Amino acid sequence: MTENLKVEVVGLNRVKGRHLVAQIRLTNTGSEKKLPWTGEMGDNTRPLGKIRWASGIGVLDARARTWILPYQPAGFPCLCSDQDRDGLGYFIDPGESVSLYAVMPAPSGNPETATVVTPVGPPMVDVPISDDPPATPAGMTIPDPDAEPVTPVTRRLVTPSESLDRSEETEDDGADLRVSLSSDVLFAVDEATLTPKAQAVLARAAKLVDASPGASVLVEGHADSSGTDAINDPLSTRRAQAVRQALATMVTRPGVEFQAKGYGSRRPLYSNDTDEGKRRNRRVTVTFAKPQPAAPAAEAEAATPSATPSSSASGVPGLTGSGKADGQPISMEITGLRQLPGGLGLLTYRITNQGAEEAWFNELHQAGDWMSFKYRAAFNVTLTDVEARRQYLPARLQVTDGDNTDSYCACTDVSGVRLATEKFAPGRQREFWSLFALPETATTLNVKIAGFGDLQVPIQ
Repeated sequence: MTENLKVEVVGLNRVKGRHLVAQIRLTNTGSEKKLPWTGEMGDNTRPLGKIRWASGIGVLDARARTWILPYQPAGFPCLCSDQDRDGLGYFIDPGESVSLYAVMPAPSGNPETATVVTPVGPPMVDVPISDDPPATPAGMTIPDPDAEPVTPVTRRLVTPSESLDRSEETEDDGADLRVSLSSDVLFAVDEATLTPKAQAVLARAAKLVDASPGASVLVEGHADSSGTDAINDPLSTRRAQAVRQALATMVTRPGVEFQAKGYGSRRPLYSNDTDEGKRRNRRVTVTFAKPQPAAPAAEAEAATPSATPSSSASGVPGLTGSGKADGQPISMEITGLRQLPGGLGLLTYRITNQGAEEAWFNELHQAGDWMSFKYRAAFNVTLTDVEARRQYLPARLQVTDGDNTDSYCACTDVSGVRLATEKFAPGRQREFWSLFALPETATTLNVKIAGFGDLQVPIQ
């Protein structure tokens, strides 16, 4: 996202079996301007004013659906390269480099490789992890995470999807599956008796529960902000009880316990300021342990290092689109849809201003309120499994503080220090990315990016 800033992983070392040290080299490949690096490498999921230093360097633990960031010690933003502690300059001169480090928890399962994430470009996949001690450049001292109290900093990665008929939407956080069933499909207005259409919707939920290893299922009824608590609370409870009773007769796996609760309008998922937000808030949510993958061998194969080109390689022939921005011709090229461990996928694409004048391309963050996030990001992208009639939305990084949970897009950020990301000079090209869940059996997906046409993209 930053012109003339080259990012390289020069070391990824597991320490004491439970810590991970990442070393990054930043190089200013330009010949004229100095480049600031502290804001560029900061963790964008922190409150504004605390996004600084190298706190945004991390790894993706795909199987645990966790975004791992550097430890938080007392008195410093992170256990990572710090301008004051490490005596680093704020700028990188043209042709010069700066070496950075970040110390974090090691990903689960003792993997041989990891996906390294930074705020300035697409995730870097299949980076080998060494169990040898880190080899550091002269002058760098990597702190011992066991020498002082440190707090792990992780973000839960949630992958949403929904049926094309809008009857249900699902969120997967790696541990639990939350299936939100549309009350408009399940019930008539102000009623708690299941409709004939509810049978097919509940049948899919029952199959997922049958495939789950968990012994308990939580059924929760929710309403929108219309009406009063005196109406919404008992109605949401009766609807949850109706779904619980129906699922109990459809689930064939023995020993499953069901619990039903109603919350009225007190737990909205979306804004009640729009009709679409209200429709999605009228729901019955079924939560249970995530079903086990059907083909673990395929997942292990996906985790093996391969010769698949990186996102900077040439795009797949034919996977292009064109449009207009501020009257200038704008082009889009998909450079890959790559399968990652844990049922995740990485989509990469590039946008280019083909015109002779400067143009703003603002469509990447424009979407409905159910796809809104804490800050602006390139989240106006969807993947569709046409055969299964299911749509996949960009993954969310969740940050919980007490009772409040903020969601950030697991995709290219277009806010903060990158407020001009959507501003393209003539010939300017930028690469974007998004993380998604991928269906187990699909080999190609329909990809829709902003206002560009739909493209059939093979999964690598």
